[in-house]
Amino acid sequence: MPKKRSGGGLSPTQQAAKFLGVSVLAGAVLAGIALPAFGALGLAAKGSVESFDELPANLKTPPLSQRTTILDAEGGQIATVYSRDRTVVDLKNISPYMQKAIVAIEDSRFYEHGAVDLKGMLRALNKNVQSSGVSQGASTLTQQYVKNVFVEEAGDDPTKVAQATQQTIGRKIKELKYAIQVEEELGKKKILENYLNITFFGEQAYGVEAASQRYFSTHAKDLTLPQAALLAGIVQSPTVYDPVKDDVTATNRRNVVLKRMAEVGDITEAEAAKAQKSPLGLKVKQPKNGCITAVKGASFFCKYVERVFLSDPVFGKTKEVRAKLWNQGGLTIRTTLEPQSQKSVQDSLKDHVYKSDKVAAAATLVEPGTGKILGMGQSKPYGYGKNETEYNYSVNASMGGSNYGFPTGSTFKPFVAAAALEEGRPANQSYPAPYEMPYPSTVQTCSSKPWTNQGNDKLENESESEKGPYQLKKAMELSVNTYFVQMLADIGMCPVVKMTDKLGVVQGNGDKVPEVPSSMTLGSTGLSPLTMATAYAAFASRGMYCTPIAIESITQTVGGTKKSLEVPKSTCSRAMSEKTADTVNTLLSGVTDSGTGKQAGLSGRANAGKTGTTDSRKNAWFVGYTPNLAGAVWVGSATQKVEMTNITIGGVYHSQVYGGDTPGPIWRDAMTGALEGKEAPPFNLVNIPNPPDKDRGDENDDDNNGDDNGDTGGNDDGFLTGLLTNGTTNGGNSTGGNDGGTFFQGQSNGNGNGGRD
Repeated sequence: MPKKRSGGGLSPTQQAAKFLGVSVLAGAVLAGIALPAFGALGLAAKGSVESFDELPANLKTPPLSQRTTILDAEGGQIATVYSRDRTVVDLKNISPYMQKAIVAIEDSRFYEHGAVDLKGMLRALNKNVQSSGVSQGASTLTQQYVKNVFVEEAGDDPTKVAQATQQTIGRKIKELKYAIQVEEELGKKKILENYLNITFFGEQAYGVEAASQRYFSTHAKDLTLPQAALLAGIVQSPTVYDPVKDDVTATNRRNVVLKRMAEVGDITEAEAAKAQKSPLGLKVKQPKNGCITAVKGASFFCKYVERVFLSDPVFGKTKEVRAKLWNQGGLTIRTTLEPQSQKSVQDSLKDHVYKSDKVAAAATLVEPGTGKILGMGQSKPYGYGKNETEYNYSVNASMGGSNYGFPTGSTFKPFVAAAALEEGRPANQSYPAPYEMPYPSTVQTCSSKPWTNQGNDKLENESESEKGPYQLKKAMELSVNTYFVQMLADIGMCPVVKMTDKLGVVQGNGDKVPEVPSSMTLGSTGLSPLTMATAYAAFASRGMYCTPIAIESITQTVGGTKKSLEVPKSTCSRAMSEKTADTVNTLLSGVTDSGTGKQAGLSGRANAGKTGTTDSRKNAWFVGYTPNLAGAVWVGSATQKVEMTNITIGGVYHSQVYGGDTPGPIWRDAMTGALEGKEAPPFNLVNIPNPPDKDRGDENDDDNNGDDNGDTGGNDDGFLTGLLTNGTTNGGNSTGGNDGGTFFQGQSNGNGNGGRD
């Protein structure tokens, strides 16, 4: 088959022959004669097109891609996203000036000819021969509309776009056949409406409504004569006639349109002259596309919504189908984001952590019992510049988060406690919990092969004064490492695995938490704030775990018709008994009341939570909740390279960062603002009796309350100061009430102890 040739490379004589061929072809088409009968013209011999009759009978017209609007739970706009910035409008909502202007300059005989304008073709042929080039086209508005349909169908595929716009006779013939069909089926007014909605006006604006907004900050129905003439002139070459970049050229082009409107009788000469003297009057509205433009600090949440849409099978069985639907747009997505909660999250982060700090902070709020994400933010804004990031530290890697999440420290301990309670251990369970101990020689796993302490690894509490025996409540308040490792050895790791599975607890990369004591008790494994917030929300809802959701409803507009799309629903299931949840709530209420999380405690409402800090203080956490709101706050280095000692965060100097003194206040302020004006329901607390004989933990009560600066009892376990100083420091100078959150192993055996990298 002979090679196709582009029209751009033809000589003037060949160009003339080409236009003559198309003209004769047009006459043949109108006469209903098939193309092969005109083989003498050489068109078929060139291999430029199939038999005219072999072309598909119907033009495939995909729905026009439009902008998608993302709303918060109250209907406020968060952001608009689009592959094409377009808002489809009816012809009645397009200024009569605009309708007349586009017809006058692009196809003044539009209402007189059919799909093909033979007179216009001959005129163009004559002009082009005289100029020895192609100075004038002959496509009708209908043909141009068909070409735009081809381009729209090609989407963002550069190869398909090139095929849709290539200058070949083959493409022209396809346009001709489909133009005839369109003329017969739609009629002139509908063709004009479709054309004005599909065509490109430059500056990322597709369709006349988007163009009116972009250049004049007005609606298409309100365009004045000079404004309409300017937009009509842009269509021929949006780059050359861009008024934002070259107002002189754009003005000259506008005036050409006005002159042509007067010549065809759409306006008077006087009206044209007056309009030509008027300034352009631009009132440019900058394009606001994508989640980077989201308001209320909701860019990361916006991207999360997009990720949900592109990954959830409810929107299509394959990623290609989902991507096509997303790019088509025309969606109105109402999300779960609550304005009050989102503002409170952002205000708290801004107050406590600066975007220029060496570390970052992320916070997520979730509604217990529904799984609705009410707030999500972080200290470093969404973007690609200095002190900005495109990574959402609140979510897993598959949803745009960090590769592995962040080690959670002692915020993992409540899962161990819940598992033990479900196994029948009493709420006042006591263990020796010495200051220092080796890991158990073996710990049972979910398989037949137990974990073994092959390296004779040891762990310690925060200071030498923390030595048992302790019962569960005091051990939780002080976050005693050795206590929870002994509890794990007692019940085995499988009950904890079952509990975390029910609570949706997976690593940031989606894998299950490994069956290693350091991961199963002391939070050495990376998780995301959203994972932690939804897990703790199950405690708040008395044992019911609900998967997180971000989308309430979606309405799609196609061709002026609106329809509702199915959206993902939260799945709620019982993770533990009400009694277990109530007991955990009682335990964690003590943490915020008088334990390591005292600085995070809320006033005037029931609240509970847990602190956590990891190896070398690379991560600090506070995860907590009230009966009607749960939240998780992480502070640390995304690269896990910054040790938060002798560091200034949010303008406050810290010799050592604890979960209670940095993420704790962020959580407190975020929750306080989010809950302002809302009900304050109580927990269903349980009575946890003291053991018959007062144990060592109770005897040390007065010394371990964290009220004194030289007191170590208020400090959480985890960071073994003595190890850092070769045993010369006992941690006795730590500030009371602060939190450490995990443990620090002196000789790491590569098991990920204490959240070590």
